[in-house]
Amino acid sequence: MRGEVAIVGVGRTAYSRSKPGDRKYTVDEYIAWAADLALQDAGMSKSDFDGQGLAVSHSEVAHTVNWTSATAELLGINPAAVIRGDQGGASAGSMLIRAAAMIHAGIVDRVLVVGADTPLDIPSVAPGLPLSPERTRGVFWDFQGPFGVMGANCQFALIQSRYAHQYPLRTESLGKIAHVTRHHACLNPAALFRTPITVDDYVNSRLLADPIRLLDCVPIVNGGMAFIVTSAETARTLTDRPVYLLGCGESNNYLHGHRSHPDITVTGFVQAAPKAFKMAGLRPADMQFFQPYDDYPIIVMMSIEDWGFCGKGEGDRFVAEHNLYFNGDFPLSTDGGQLSGGQPGGAIGGFSPILEAFTQLRGTAGERQVKGARLGAACGFGGIPYGRPGRSVISMIFGNEA
Repeated sequence: MRGEVAIVGVGRTAYSRSKPGDRKYTVDEYIAWAADLALQDAGMSKSDFDGQGLAVSHSEVAHTVNWTSATAELLGINPAAVIRGDQGGASAGSMLIRAAAMIHAGIVDRVLVVGADTPLDIPSVAPGLPLSPERTRGVFWDFQGPFGVMGANCQFALIQSRYAHQYPLRTESLGKIAHVTRHHACLNPAALFRTPITVDDYVNSRLLADPIRLLDCVPIVNGGMAFIVTSAETARTLTDRPVYLLGCGESNNYLHGHRSHPDITVTGFVQAAPKAFKMAGLRPADMQFFQPYDDYPIIVMMSIEDWGFCGKGEGDRFVAEHNLYFNGDFPLSTDGGQLSGGQPGGAIGGFSPILEAFTQLRGTAGERQVKGARLGAACGFGGIPYGRPGRSVISMIFGNEA
């Protein structure tokens, strides 16, 4: 499917931290808002999607057993096919791959991909930790819940501790990722946190779940995002700057090593990234930026390794030796990522790397623009099951030429 589909428009609503006095929007309102922004960006109307495709990401607060069809009703469109994404932070990427497959098969010509969530406005056992069924049954509850593992901070603390046991890991290297992310957020008017931080600020931030610190943690927000993918032929009639999907790969429930003692420092990107590079006919060295799923710096480092930018266990050295700024030799999370931009629920954050890849390759990133960007990589990453570092991963390679 190399170059057969392209993204032609994106939309991202303003984010909210749901503080007293803030205007509160429902999930439906965020979805409509994000969809409208994407349609405007592409120069399209919702009637262009009657008889076409609609893809909707799982929303913790509002989803139903027929969530995608209910969303079509909300938007007032009559799609011929619907796709549902429920792979956490890999949902946006998985919906893009499935949309591309439907377009490739001739089922539809275009797909509107939307997602929104309001995790700060739903009942929780802790702030930002929704009462998901996943956390009340199965292996999570058997092996983690009864022992006090409450959400992502604790789970990533276990992963990071194991990584540090096996490989070199300096706190300063993780701090560099957090610092660079915040630096880029300061150049992005849409980012949530725009106060600069230093590596020392990171190192001195308080521990929440040792070794996870305050500045390791992704800020949870309410919000919505959307993008529009079409056949390459249609894309060229809509814009002179389409962004093509050149390669993609997916891996679910990857386990590295023996089932009774898996290596949790290795993600499914070791399967997904080679697939994406093979489809694109490219190599890691060809990438001009990297948009990881950056809810925690340790996952950014592990993703860099498992994509093949360096060897396993060499992430600390790679981060230390490379310039990660937008004008450096390895531009990373150039919009501030989720670490400083915000994560609108566990399933919607995966839109962010796709939207930023599109923005960079269209050349509209403003002060944070990667000069001459033609090729770039983006990630989806979803779920933290017991005994492995991620449940679903998506690797995507984009370019502004087919």
